[in-house]
Amino acid sequence: MRIKIVSLIVTALGVGATQPISAADLPTKAPVYRTPAFSWTGCYVGGHVGGVSGDKDWTIRTDGANIPAGEHTAIGWMGGIQAGCNFEFASRFVFGIQGDHSWADAKGSHVDLLDVTFTDHTRIKSLASVTGRIGYDWNRFLGYVKGGAAWVRDEHSGTATFTGELLDSAKATRSGWTVGVGGEYAFTESISAFVEYNYYDFGTRRLQFATPTGEASDLIDIRQTASVVKGGVNFRFWTGR
Repeated sequence: MRIKIVSLIVTALGVGATQPISAADLPTKAPVYRTPAFSWTGCYVGGHVGGVSGDKDWTIRTDGANIPAGEHTAIGWMGGIQAGCNFEFASRFVFGIQGDHSWADAKGSHVDLLDVTFTDHTRIKSLASVTGRIGYDWNRFLGYVKGGAAWVRDEHSGTATFTGELLDSAKATRSGWTVGVGGEYAFTESISAFVEYNYYDFGTRRLQFATPTGEASDLIDIRQTASVVKGGVNFRFWTGR
């Protein structure tokens, strides 16, 4: 009986040893999951807030004169909206176009150099731009530079230095150019935040001032530049995937 059992065991072992092992019998590892790289391709809308500093250089040109009247800096706040689209190419580079509009309240003044009984005032009411931008991404962080066309809406006025009485005023919407640099970080697939600096140059514009009764007064050249620091949030509504 014992010999028969041993014989059966040996036979079973021999049969098992002669059968080939297939690749399907070998243990396999589970595939490693890799998080897909973040893509900046898509379109977005958002909002921003910040500060604006505008430099104004006044020159009196009435009756052909060319007399410096002084300069001042208008400082205040601004906030607005933006919208744009990005396209990522070559895995790391991002090209985009954006339009933005900011409501502002930045004020400044100086006592007129020609007549100290006059004080010259500026109030920046709004800023807008349409810019192209190009950047380089480190996955969810995007660094970029931008540039394009810009517009500003201003109110200018002259008052009596000692009484504050309004003597004359002028309003203008003028165009120029802007360049900037910034950084943006994507917290999710659809929400990102940015901080950027922009420089604006609106050149020199000749304005005809008028009295409160509508009579023409001084003709003044005003050269204007501005700097803006702002931060905001973007919401992507299309990711391009």
